[in-house]
Parts: sequence; C-alpha cells; structure tokens
Amino acid sequence: MMRGRPLNSTVRRVITARTAAPEGGARTRNRGWVRGCVYAVCLSVTSASAQDVPSGQPVSLSEVLLDAVGAESWVRFRFIAPEIAKDVGTVSYAKAEDDFQALCDGFALTYMTDFELTADVVVISLMDRPVPFGTSDPDATQFFEAFRPGADGCVWEAF
Repeated sequence: MMRGRPLNSTVRRVITARTAAPEGGARTRNRGWVRGCVYAVCLSVTSASAQDVPSGQPVSLSEVLLDAVGAESWVRFRFIAPEIAKDVGTVSYAKAEDDFQALCDGFALTYMTDFELTADVVVISLMDRPVPFGTSDPDATQFFEAFRPGADGCVWEAF
C-alpha cells in the first residue's frame, strides 16, 4: 500500500496495470517505484469548467497519470471535452489551441502544487470521450500538447 498524506473525500488514488507503462514501472515522487503500473489520481468531481478555457467549451478532468519517459518524469492531465468530436463537435483544434495553455497554467500547476507533484513535462490531453490510456479508438478525437513547468508558468514543448 502507498504511504503519503491523506486525501480528501473527493479524490481517490487508483493503481492499475497498463500496457503503456514505461519499462521498469512508473515512479511517484518520494514514494518509490510501482512496477508495471501507471499511477493515476482521479477526481470524482468536475474540476475545470467552460469559463476556465478560452474556447468556452465544457471540459472535465478524467484522470491524472504520472510516469517516467526515459530519464524524465511526466504528468498527464486527461480532460473530457465533448465539443471536439469530429462528427458532431463545434470546437476544432485551432479553436481549442489556447485551452491547452490555460489548462496547464490555470489548472495543472495548481493541482501539482496542491498534491505535491513534480514533473519535467506536463501533457494536457483533450478527448471527446473517455479512452483508456495507451489504447486506440479510431472513433475518438484526441488533442495533445506538452509543456515544461516553469517559474512563470507552462512553456510549450514541441513533440
């Protein structure tokens, strides 16, 4: 069992086996290695709403994943954004582009501070429906952007 500070009732920690876990497992800050797993922190409440993103689309946090990619630690914030759906959505990538920066600066950095998380890279993902991490769904629309957390906010990182 993981040791750490207690979480409030709106947060639950889930450890699940995922094929997308890096070789050797995922690493959690000050908690050692979790072999063959990706460590997820899932909120049971909506954490970001339409007023939080420039496009005005409704977004809600699906999950937060921590893992190691090479020598770097990554934290992935995965949001549900139904308005990006390719057939019925009203928000294109161009319209959602500023949402990534807003979610990184206005949500992810605060979340990381609140839960004492550190990472070299922050990935913000928007998906029109829940898609298990590391799996493919040809009917789903997903947009991704990566950032480096800095003293003045998130700095866009080209893939």
